[in-house]
Amino acid sequence: MTTTAPILIIGGKGKTGRRVAAQLDARGVPFRLASRSSEQRFDWYDEGTWEGAVAGIDTAYLAPPVGPTGLARAGEFIKQAASEGLRRVVLLSGRGVGSPGRDFAVYESSVALENAVRESGADWTIVRPAWFAQNFSEDFLLDYVLGGEIRVAAGDGAEAWIDTDDIGDVMTAALLDERHTGETYSLSGPRTLTMAEVGAELSEVTGRPIQYVDLEPEEFVAELVSYGQPQEDSEAVRDLFAVIRNHRSEYVSEGVQQVLGRAPRDFADWARETAKTGVWSA
Repeated sequence: MTTTAPILIIGGKGKTGRRVAAQLDARGVPFRLASRSSEQRFDWYDEGTWEGAVAGIDTAYLAPPVGPTGLARAGEFIKQAASEGLRRVVLLSGRGVGSPGRDFAVYESSVALENAVRESGADWTIVRPAWFAQNFSEDFLLDYVLGGEIRVAAGDGAEAWIDTDDIGDVMTAALLDERHTGETYSLSGPRTLTMAEVGAELSEVTGRPIQYVDLEPEEFVAELVSYGQPQEDSEAVRDLFAVIRNHRSEYVSEGVQQVLGRAPRDFADWARETAKTGVWSA
């Protein structure tokens, strides 16, 4: 890519955005972070912040918020940004978006966002990763690991958990190489694991028991709300776990190999290296 304009990273302080920023920085590629707390303030729910975020921008990485309302706002943003000169966008979506068996509001909203990106007039690449391994070390599942109980509504279904570093590598490649224009990539780790198997893997590397507690879906929502999560976002997370619960995620995707020419990192290798950081120390 020959443009010298900075690359906009929306959600630059999130799990994937941080990794994209680090990759661009290591390559000497200029970028602009946009979030509610960044120097260039950006808020999905405040359209007054949108124009300044995209001013002088040619290419953007877009990590949308969770939940139908946030996804709808992201669709409105991309339409406006493209009309104001954004030429290229790389979208973080989700594995299985648009597939049968995902008749939930969060998935329908994700389909609508993908369509908004495709119809925006900008060049696009859509990346659909599986659930992040880092949810157990950097997100709400960390507290469950520290407490010794992974309390979610996933049943005995399995997921092909992916290392977010692999996602960052794919996103960076997509941003910097226009050969990925018009492509949709599904990403996953190299094997599937149930929540009980995840607990066993984490028990091995932490040296203490971490059990899986299978909650009923509405019980899971109630717990999330009790922890301060908004109702809509809690229901969206429930529905994402419902896909695992219904055994709709028990497959491996080849996107990492397609884009990077190498295999994705295994969950066990990720867990072993992450344990060395002390993040799971009691």
